This record gives sequence, C-alpha cells and structure tokens, in this order.
Amino acid sequence: MRRQLLSLSHDLGREDRGLAILGEGNTSARLASATFLVKASGFNMETLTSGGLTECRFDALLGLLENGKADDAEVNRVLLASRVSASSRKPSVEAMFHAYLLSLPGINFVGHTHPVAVNGVLCSDGAASLAHRRLFPDDIVCCGEDSVLVPYTDPGLSLARAIRSETERFVRRHGSAPRVILLQNHGLIALGATPPAVLAATLMAEKAARILTAASSLGRSPRFLTARQVRRIGGRPDEHHRQRILGL
Repeated sequence: MRRQLLSLSHDLGREDRGLAILGEGNTSARLASATFLVKASGFNMETLTSGGLTECRFDALLGLLENGKADDAEVNRVLLASRVSASSRKPSVEAMFHAYLLSLPGINFVGHTHPVAVNGVLCSDGAASLAHRRLFPDDIVCCGEDSVLVPYTDPGLSLARAIRSETERFVRRHGSAPRVILLQNHGLIALGATPPAVLAATLMAEKAARILTAASSLGRSPRFLTARQVRRIGGRPDEHHRQRILGL
C-alpha cells in the first residue's frame, strides 16, 4: 500500500500535468480498519518519499468531526495525537476528510489536487455544471454520472464536516460513494478502490473542465448530454467491462 500510494502521489504531482505544484495536494490509503497512510504536511507530491507519509488512526480524527467545541489548537493536538508513531511527520490538516472518505465502503485510496482547468471552473459561476452535467462518455466512465459539489469552506475541520455532509447526501441519493468531489474555489478530490481509479477520475475531470471552458468560449451554451444519455452510458455492460480493464 505504501508503494502504491507513493506511485499515485508521483503521478498526481507531475508538474507537467498541472494538478498540484510545490506542497499542494495530498493523498491517502487505507491500511486496515484502524489506520491509514496520509501525506505529511508541506511535502511535494512529485518527489514524495516514504518519510513524507504518516500513519494515522481513524478513531482520533473521526472523533474530531463530532467535537463541536474543537478550535485550531485542539485540531493541531489531535492531528499529532492521531499518529501511530510520535516520530513521524505531522499529517496534513486535510487528514480529517481523508479519514472520513477512507471509511466509506469500497474506498481504499484518495487523491486531493488543485488542477488548473478544474479550478478555473470552480472559481467561476460554472462550478455546478462541471459537477452535475456531463459532456462526453468518458467523463461518465471515469468520473461517474454525478459528482459532489461543496461550497467554499475554510480548510481544516470545517471543510471536513462540509465534505461529510455533502457526501452523505450524495450517498442517500445515489446509493454509492462518489468518484469525484469538487470544492468551490479550492480543488478536486478523487476517491476509489484503486490508484488507477483515483488517477483516471482526476485526469478526466481536468479534461472535462478544459472542454467545458472551450465550449463555453464559443459564445453559446455548451451542449450537455441529456440525463437519459448519461444513464445509458453509465449502465452499458461494455462500459462496465472497460472500467474493470482500466482498474476503475
């Protein structure tokens, strides 16, 4: 799992892809029912090594989501206390939402990035279209028929709670976890059972954002697929086969 997480981090952190630069973004992987690995704060994903991964306990961070009195000092204390080894690096403050998302059935890997084209849309009035509309079949295959959209929220505990609230609403509506979560004025979270699923959803969401921007620049409204067309692609057996081959 450690090797897979490092490989995913390097793929997401490649500078030429424009998904994350410097210390941006973070990744995580479920180790067992009690612990998970998450990128430590401040590390570059493209050059991440094993020393930049921290093993954390789920219970400490999930408990923090229920603590209505927690302030910044308490968040910092719990982040440090959640480490399995006191000598390991401080986990990213976003480890809280990683803990929640990795607790969802079937989710083993999470990748959070700040893709240029995606953020261009998320910093505009078109965010809902990117989240809830689809323009082409591969967007559905890799990112699902719908995505979660979280309004801008202060990073840290408040954001983790907002992600949990919107994801729970999505699960109630669709009966399964999302593949993509979009954070307004912030970035993208991709989640899945395997590293290829996380990478594919991230790359395809970035492509969808570029296509949406290009289509919108022509002076007319983009031509989105209809709900019926989206459901058809999402339910086709040949597309399900392709998803399995791609590790999605």
